[in-house]
Amino acid sequence: MPSTQNDTGLRKQPAELPAAIKPYDDSAQEETEIDLIELFYFLLSKLRWIILAAMLAAVAAGVYTFFFQTPIYEATSKLYVTNSKDSAINLSDLQIGTYLTNDYQEVFRTWEVHEMVVKNLGLDYTYTQLQNMLSVSNPKDTRILYITVKSASAAMASILANEYATVAKKYIFETMSTEEPNILSVALQPTHPVSPNKTRTVMLGFILGGMLMAGIFVAGFVMDDKVKTPDDILKYSGLVTLAVIPALRANKPVKAGGPKNPSMPVGQIRGRG
Repeated sequence: MPSTQNDTGLRKQPAELPAAIKPYDDSAQEETEIDLIELFYFLLSKLRWIILAAMLAAVAAGVYTFFFQTPIYEATSKLYVTNSKDSAINLSDLQIGTYLTNDYQEVFRTWEVHEMVVKNLGLDYTYTQLQNMLSVSNPKDTRILYITVKSASAAMASILANEYATVAKKYIFETMSTEEPNILSVALQPTHPVSPNKTRTVMLGFILGGMLMAGIFVAGFVMDDKVKTPDDILKYSGLVTLAVIPALRANKPVKAGGPKNPSMPVGQIRGRG
């Protein structure tokens, strides 16, 4: 008669794996240290390729910077904002001058000032082009306006910066009930471009090229799951390697019927048979 005992109780639990084939029991920290050490030596073996890639990237960045990027020059003129002709300046004058400085910065954004600059110099720049070339700033706690112009031409950068200072001071005096600002400093023609920074670009190319090649090697190292050494077998499966069969190198084929020992005459070999 079939047993009515619960089948669940009769089911055998899976037998535990023998100790010889249990997974290698080690802390994750130690495995990480081993992996990092292996990765370090792996990258060290690829160091020449990493340096080569870095040098090629640096050369490419240098060629692009020297031959394909347009150098940009920068020139700055300065206006001093005042609101009184008296030589004695009190705190109220300083505060009002600071407020006026903020107002004067907006003057340089008006199309009227741009039109006068274009007309005086006979240029064909548009309002948008001039706005992109011009920047006006005011250092904190001062009444000085910095009028900076960037251009691909060193001469044009200084000419525009000085013309903006001249036009703006006159426009301010004629349209606003304030004293005419004074030109504190004229813009000189720059001798060196402010961009691109060739040294920085080359160094950046060298670093990025090396990092890119190193990243490729690291990705290949991480994705490589091939077992190459007995230590890999122990690490990933916990199995101890009993023996290692060395790889045999291919030798020259022996001719059929020829002697296996070249030093022994053929007749002696046959006689042993």
